[in-house]
Amino acid sequence: MRRPPVAPAPPGVNRRIVLSFLAGAAGAIGFAVTYGLGGQTRWEGVCLAVAFAGLACGLAIWGRRLVPVGGYVEEHEGFAPPPGEQALTAAVLTAPDSPIRRRGLLAALGLALTALGVAALFPLRSLLPWDRARPVRALTDTPWGPGVRLLTADGRPLRPGDVPAGTVVAVFPEGGAEAGDAPAFAVRLRPERLTRPPAAGHLDGLVVYSLLCTHAGCPVRLYLKGTGRVLCPCHQSSFDLLADARPVAGPAARPLPGLPVAVDPDGYLRATGDFTAAPGAGFWSRR
Repeated sequence: MRRPPVAPAPPGVNRRIVLSFLAGAAGAIGFAVTYGLGGQTRWEGVCLAVAFAGLACGLAIWGRRLVPVGGYVEEHEGFAPPPGEQALTAAVLTAPDSPIRRRGLLAALGLALTALGVAALFPLRSLLPWDRARPVRALTDTPWGPGVRLLTADGRPLRPGDVPAGTVVAVFPEGGAEAGDAPAFAVRLRPERLTRPPAAGHLDGLVVYSLLCTHAGCPVRLYLKGTGRVLCPCHQSSFDLLADARPVAGPAARPLPGLPVAVDPDGYLRATGDFTAAPGAGFWSRR
């Protein structure tokens, strides 16, 4: 290995390095003195800046001016393999049983890779706006829809008379009770007390709202009959059912989504559509 000749250091380099290190030492001493005298944040910061700057400058000058860099050359043999190895490799690759001459294997490999590539395109279909299975649709659509009956927690169809005044009844969609965004509750209010008409409508004061708090998705379980409000016990969000379940306290910022309902010919409650908004906590694509 050949090393380049080391050039002599320019005049004054040693002096600059020493001065830089002395400035750094002075800054460190100044910080210690300032701190010992009771401290003042401004001057302590200035002293630390001088200390680190002096140290950095001295090391930088030392590394660039006094330490030899670059230019190292190491001799080695050529990279070309010996002629015998070249001939052996050519014989293996051109033999009748060479892997690259077996067209059946290559064709099968090409078919497998092509099929895999085509299969990988299918998940992209879910991102198209008209695909009903797209992930974004799953964030906004629930099992509720036109004609879906309301069921109680024990699976019985719900009639309007099953919701007495001042009582909250948990309800679930028929055929989709296991969905996490499906729980709702029905409550009967006095129509003359409503200060804001429910967006989903009401049946002589009977309204249905999502059971999931719009802050973090916790269930709103506490009903304050006197004030017509429901409370989420997790983070203390409160919703005024007399004003279309708008938030009046706590971190929640959106009203509870309402569920439009009607009575079928058999006297049971059925949904006439989905929630008026996506239930539960907000997400990135919500407008």
